[in-house]
Amino acid sequence: MAGYMPRVIVLTKRQGQSFGFLLRVEHGEDGHLIRSLEMGSPAELAGLKDGDRILRVNGTFIDGMSHSEVVDLVRDSGASVTFHVMDAVTYKKAKEERVDLSDPKAKPVVNGVAKQTPKPKLCYLAKSSSGFGFSLRSARGEQGLSMTEVIPGSVADKAGVRVNDRLVEVNGENIEGATHDQVVEKIKAAGSSIMFLLVDEETDRYYENKHMRIRAGQATIKHLPNKPRIAEMTQGTDGYGFLLREEVDQTGHFIRSIDRGSPAERAGLKDMDRLVAVDGQEVDGSSHEQVVDRIRQRGYKCCLLVVDKDTDKMFSLGRVSPMLFWEEMRGSLAPPSYTEAIHLPAPVRPSTPRRDRGEELKPKLCKMEKTSAGYGFHLNGIQGVCGQYIKEVVRGGAADRAGLEDDDIVVMVNGVNVEKSTHEEAVALIKRSGNSLELLVASKSVYDQLKAKGVAITPLLLGQTSSVQVHTAANQEEETRPDTPPPSGRVRTPSVSSSSSQESIDERL
Repeated sequence: MAGYMPRVIVLTKRQGQSFGFLLRVEHGEDGHLIRSLEMGSPAELAGLKDGDRILRVNGTFIDGMSHSEVVDLVRDSGASVTFHVMDAVTYKKAKEERVDLSDPKAKPVVNGVAKQTPKPKLCYLAKSSSGFGFSLRSARGEQGLSMTEVIPGSVADKAGVRVNDRLVEVNGENIEGATHDQVVEKIKAAGSSIMFLLVDEETDRYYENKHMRIRAGQATIKHLPNKPRIAEMTQGTDGYGFLLREEVDQTGHFIRSIDRGSPAERAGLKDMDRLVAVDGQEVDGSSHEQVVDRIRQRGYKCCLLVVDKDTDKMFSLGRVSPMLFWEEMRGSLAPPSYTEAIHLPAPVRPSTPRRDRGEELKPKLCKMEKTSAGYGFHLNGIQGVCGQYIKEVVRGGAADRAGLEDDDIVVMVNGVNVEKSTHEEAVALIKRSGNSLELLVASKSVYDQLKAKGVAITPLLLGQTSSVQVHTAANQEEETRPDTPPPSGRVRTPSVSSSSSQESIDERL
C-alpha cells in the first residue's frame, strides 16, 4: 500500500499570482502532468516536481477527466488548492500493475477493477426562501425514513441529497428509531440550517451486509460547502509569523496577529482560525503550552489543520470533528502514520536571532572559503530561467558560518549581479571563483520589499562595497561550461524544465 501512496501538496497563492506551473496532457504520456515549475513559486516551494501526475484536486479523483475539466477544478478552487500527486516512475508502475489509483488504499487490481469502500455522506443545508427542497418518505416494512421529491437546483440538491437516500442522523443525533412525525419536528426545530448524515442504497446494503453501524465518523465530507484548510509552512528567520492564543469565553487555540508576508500568511492562515491539529495530531484538550511545544518540536516545518468560524460552526452542528477532512484528504484511516511518511521530521537548528528593525531591509554579504566538503549549500534554479536561491545549507559548513540561510535569494556572485542570469551562468560564476566565494543575498521578504520600493540591491546598502568589481553577468566572457557542477561545490541543477510538444496541451496555473 505504501508504495502507491500519493503525496498531498497544498498550494496557496496571493492575489494576482499564479501557482507557478504548467498543467499538461502530452502525447504518449498518461495522466495530467506537472511541467515548467517556476523558481520560488508556490508549486516549487511546496515540493511539486517535474513530471508529477496529479491524481486528485481538492479530493476529487481526476485521472480519467479531460484536461479542460481539471483546469476548471483548479481555477474554481481560488487561492488555495490541494493536490494528491504521484511521481512519474511510481505512476507508470502503478498503471502497469493495474493499480486502482482512485482507491485511497491503492491496492493492485486482480481480475477486474477494485472499488472504493462506499461511505455515508454529510450534507449541510441552509434554508432558502423556498425551503430546503425535499420531502421525507416512510414505508411499512422499511427501516427509517428516505428522501423523496428532491427538487433539481434546490438547496437539498446542491447539498448532495439524492432521492432514496436514507436519513441516519439529524444534527448529529441518530433518528433511525424515531417516527416520521418525530423526525419532521426535529427538522423544523433545527431552524434555517441543518446537517444530515445520509446513506444511498448501495452504501446502506454494504453496511448491512457487514453488520456495521453507520456513524458520522465514517462519512465523506466532499459535499460540505465549507472545509477546513491545511497550512504547510517552512519557518522563516523570524519564525512562522503568527501568535497562538486562547480566547476568553471560547474553547480552543486560535491564530492571531499574522505578520504580513510571513510563512503563516503565505500558507493561507487567517486571523481567528481555530487550530485543530498539528501534523495530524489533534490538539483539542491539549494545553496552550503543549500545543506550542508540539509546533516547536517539528523543527523548521509544520503542517496545521485549521477552521474558520463558519466552518467550525458547521462541523459543530453535525457533532463531527474537522479531522474527517484530514483523513479524507490524506487518503488514509490512520492520518498520523501517513503524516510521518510525508513529513519526515526536520533537524532542529538553533533559532536565528531577530534582526534589529533598522537592519531588516538590508541584504547580507556572505564570504566563505571552500573546505574539503565544499561550500555546504545547494544553488537552486530552473534551467534557462533567471533567478537563483539557496537551499540545503549544511549546518556548521562554510555557508552556514558565513550566514547563508535556506531560501535566501542570490543577488550577486563575486560582485556580479545574477538577478537576470540563468542558472547555468550563475553556476559557472561560482565554479570560476576557486576556493573563495562572496555572495550578496537577501531573504525573500527583504528582497520583495526592496524591489517593491524600487531600491537596487547592492553592497552599498550595507555601507560598504564588495571585494570585487560590481558588474553584470552579461559582460562576462563566454567559456565552455561542463554539463554538471563539481560535487565539491554542492551546486546542483534540479531537473525541473521540459520541452514543449506540438502534440501536447498545457495550461499556466
